[in-house]
Amino acid sequence: MSITSHSGRSKRRVTNDAPGAALSIEGLSVSYAGAGNVVDDVSLEVEAGSIVALVGPNGAGKSTVLRAVSGLLRHHSGAIRRGSVRLDGVDITGGDPAQVVRRGVAQVLEGRQVFPNLSVSDNLAAGSYSRWGDAETAATRAEVLELFPVLGRRLDQHAGFLSGGEQQMLAIGRALMARPRLLVLDEPSLGLAPRIVEEIREVILAINARGTSILLVEQNALLAFRIADHGHVLEGGRIAVSGRAAELAVDERVAHYYLGERSVSGRRTRRRQEGAATA
Repeated sequence: MSITSHSGRSKRRVTNDAPGAALSIEGLSVSYAGAGNVVDDVSLEVEAGSIVALVGPNGAGKSTVLRAVSGLLRHHSGAIRRGSVRLDGVDITGGDPAQVVRRGVAQVLEGRQVFPNLSVSDNLAAGSYSRWGDAETAATRAEVLELFPVLGRRLDQHAGFLSGGEQQMLAIGRALMARPRLLVLDEPSLGLAPRIVEEIREVILAINARGTSILLVEQNALLAFRIADHGHVLEGGRIAVSGRAAELAVDERVAHYYLGERSVSGRRTRRRQEGAATA
């Protein structure tokens, strides 16, 4: 995959025109099918042009937060009990998923979720559905294929025959077809080989450098903190630790709350954790 390297977090990033928070979540509490709160009093912001990572073990509530942003909670029998979600200052709490996409949010679901029986070309076209007839669609497609040259060589191939890494690229490319101001990524490294994970990391940084704000959910905390500007550790539905990503990467509290992954300092013993082998 041919992309520009963005390995250093000190590189200047192109930002969106509007200053301040692209996404603001305030006091969010969510439950499923009337049960107790899976997410309780979560607050975070994604500043325009930044990358924010939300990490934590399985069951911590990470995907639930993303569903609250994208409007997909209702499709999982979930509901927002308290709190608000705002995009560029506009309240989108409990909004219809299609309306949220039109507002400028695109989510890449965990497990990629491409349409296996459709071609790569048709999968990309599906991503631009909310912008049907938009004169910029062709230009957006060209940008996506520039970012992911392998997709350009597979346009007529069914997505189900792509490798796991190629499917992840397609899932991200499909989301970019909506030209989002905020890209929401749910476990982009899941199930991928280390070499492909590194390529996905570079892609995320390249997308961000073009001006897209990113909310990244990852179980692989060390990967997430290498990408993000700011991070939050979710434990038991609540944010346990927050701070600059570079500082969280060496914070011993992260090793305490984030069950299994040793801290970068190496002073803790690495413990087994479901999904660690996928990192």
